[in-house]
Amino acid sequence: MVSVLVRLKFAPEDRREVAEMLKQLAAESRREPGVVTLIPHVVQDDPDTVVLYEQYRDEKAFTEHRATEHFKKYVTAGLYQKMRERSVESLLALI
Repeated sequence: MVSVLVRLKFAPEDRREVAEMLKQLAAESRREPGVVTLIPHVVQDDPDTVVLYEQYRDEKAFTEHRATEHFKKYVTAGLYQKMRERSVESLLALI
C-alpha cells in the first residue's frame, strides 16, 4: 500500500473554489479501483491550509491516479495553479 500526506496552502479568497475542487477530486478519485481512500481536510486552526490523506493499493495505482482526467482537471489545472505552498510526505505503514 502507498500512503501520501499532501499539505497545500491557499489564499483566503480561494477557499470556496478550492473546497469545491477537492470535493470533486475526492468523489471521482474514490471510484478508481486502485484508490483505497482520498480524504481532503482543512486544518482546524488554519482554514487556508488543506491536508490530503491518500492511500493507494500499490505504486501502479498511485501512478495511474496521477494520469486520470480528473487529476489533470482538479489538481494540475486547478489546485496547482492556486496553491501558494506544497509539501508531500510519503508514509510507510507500521502494520
